[in-house]
Amino acid sequence: MSGTEMEKRVEEEEKKGGELLFCGSTCWDVIGRRKGAVEGNLVSPTRLRPLVGVDIRFVASGCLSCHCVALDIEGRCYTWGRNEKGQLGHGDTIQRDRPTIVSELSKYKIIKAGSGRNHTVVVTEDGNSLAFGWNKHGQLGSGSTRNEIESSPVRCLVSQVTNTACGADFTVWLSSVEGSSILTAGLPQYGQLGHGTDNEYNSKDSSVKLVYEPQPRPRAIATLSGETIVKVACGTNHTVAVDKNGYVYTWGFGGYGRLGHREQKDEWAPRRVDVFQKHNVLPPNAVVSAGSVNSACTAGGGQLYMWGKIKNAGDDWMYPKPLMDLRFDCAMMIDTFNYPLFPSGWNLRCMDSGNMHHFVGADASCISWGQAQYGELGYGPMGQKSSAVPKKVDILEGMHVISVACGMGHSMVIVDRENVGDRLDQLDVYDGKATAEGMCLGLSLFSSHFSAVTLQTNTDTITLTAGTEVPDANATFPKQTNKRGAKNTSDSSKNSKRKKSKDSSDSEDEEENSDVESDSSGEYINGKAPGKGRGKGAKKSSSGGKGTGRGRPSTNKTPQSSGGKTGKRGRPRKSQV
Repeated sequence: MSGTEMEKRVEEEEKKGGELLFCGSTCWDVIGRRKGAVEGNLVSPTRLRPLVGVDIRFVASGCLSCHCVALDIEGRCYTWGRNEKGQLGHGDTIQRDRPTIVSELSKYKIIKAGSGRNHTVVVTEDGNSLAFGWNKHGQLGSGSTRNEIESSPVRCLVSQVTNTACGADFTVWLSSVEGSSILTAGLPQYGQLGHGTDNEYNSKDSSVKLVYEPQPRPRAIATLSGETIVKVACGTNHTVAVDKNGYVYTWGFGGYGRLGHREQKDEWAPRRVDVFQKHNVLPPNAVVSAGSVNSACTAGGGQLYMWGKIKNAGDDWMYPKPLMDLRFDCAMMIDTFNYPLFPSGWNLRCMDSGNMHHFVGADASCISWGQAQYGELGYGPMGQKSSAVPKKVDILEGMHVISVACGMGHSMVIVDRENVGDRLDQLDVYDGKATAEGMCLGLSLFSSHFSAVTLQTNTDTITLTAGTEVPDANATFPKQTNKRGAKNTSDSSKNSKRKKSKDSSDSEDEEENSDVESDSSGEYINGKAPGKGRGKGAKKSSSGGKGTGRGRPSTNKTPQSSGGKTGKRGRPRKSQV
C-alpha cells in the first residue's frame, strides 16, 4: 500500500470516528502550577461520561494547553478544562470538567481544531476559521487586539483553510490559496511567525525594557510562497512544516536544538532541515509532531526521527536522529492486520507530543513515553509514572488507534470500536464535576417538582424553596455574620481581599510564565523579556535575521550589551510591571 493510499485510509477512519479515552490530570485549575495539591488523576485510559458512545473523529490539545477539544463526525465541537481566558468558547470563564458542546459553533460543521495555552482555533468544512480565548498577542487572527479576551467564537481573517495548529501564543493556518499556503498570527517574540523579524522594540525611548509588537492579522509567509505546505505542527515557540515534496522546514525558538539545524540559534524565517533531503524526504503519509522542547516526524521507511531535548538526562539531539527504541518484533502485526510494516517495526499512524511526553498510535498498539507526573502515559495504577523509552499502553493492546492528542499533563486517544468486543465496557467511566452553571440549571428543574432543595457550596448552604429564584452561576454568596463580630469580620475581610488579590496576581504570573516548569530553556512567553535584556546568549545575530538560542546554560559569562541582569537559566525573571 502506497503512502497516499494509507493517508486516504486514515482520513476515512477519522470520518467514521471512534471512542475517546482520556488519561492524566482532571484538576484543571492547578495543573502545571506549583502551588496546590493535584488529585483525581486518571492513570489509565478512561471513558468520559458525556462522550460515551459518541463518534469522535478528531481531538486537539497543545503542549501548554490545560484544556481539550474534541470533534464528532457530525461536526459538533466539545471543549472542557481550564477556562480563565474564555478558551472553551462558551461565552464565559467558567471551568468545565465535562465535555460541553460549543453552542455558538452549532451552525458550522467543524473538521479541524488547534489548541494554544489559552486560546482555541477551529476550521469549518467550508474553509473558514473561528477562534476564541486569549487575544493579547493577536493569536486569534481576528485583525485586532482591542478585546484581550474573546470568550465566544470570532472569525479569523483567513479563507480556504484546510488545517490549523497552535503554539503557546501564536497560530498557524494552512490554506489552499495559491502562494499563501501557510499563514501565521500572534506573538512574534522568537521569530515563530516566520516573517524574518521578532517585532522587538523598546517600550520607551529612554527605557531598555523590550516588548514585542503583536500581529493580529494572519499573514502569509513570503519565503514559502513558492511552496505548498501540507503538514504543520507547533511547539511552545517553534514551528515545523512539510511541503508537498516532502521537505521539512523549521523556525522559531532554537534552544536545545529543537529546530534540527545543529545549532541553537533562533530562526526568524523558515529554514530547510538538511537531514530530510534527497533520498530521505518525507512520504505523503508522514507524521509530524512538536513538543515544548523537541520535534519529531516519520521519514523514509517509516522510521521515526526526533530532535531537541528528548530526555531530562543526557545530551540534546541537535539534529534529527532515528529513535531506535521503536524497533520491536512485528511478526504478530503482519499476521493480524495485514498492514505493510516498515523496517522500524511499526506502522506509525499518528503521534502527538505534550509538554515532555509523547503518544503514538501504531497498528493495534498504543505507545507512550516521556516525563509525566499526572498519569498521562496511561500505564495504570501499578505502572510506572514516567518512562525514558517507548512502552506499550497494555490496556489498549489490540485496539486500533485512530488519533491521539497530548496536552499539559493529559492525553487523549480515539480507538476504533470494531473488533474490541466488550473491552471498552470494562474501562472506567469518568463522570466529572458539574459546573456552577449546570448545577443551577439542574436545581431549577429539580425545585419545580419538590418543595425545597439544598445546595452546599464551598462557603455556604443555600436552600431553595418552591418559587425561589435560582442564583446566577457567576454570583457570589456572602457569608452571614452576627453584629458582635462585625468589626473583626470587616478587618478580616479586608485582609482576605488583599491576600486574594495577591494570590490572583501570583496565579496570573505563574500562568504567563508556565515555561518555568515546561521548558527549562528560559523562554519568556508573556510577550515581554524579563529584566532589562533577553538573557545570556540571547544577543541578536547580526546576520541572517537570527537570534542566538537559549536552550542550554552557557559556560562563557559575557556581559550584556544593555547592562541588564537576567534570572537563572531556565527560570526567567518575572517582568516588573
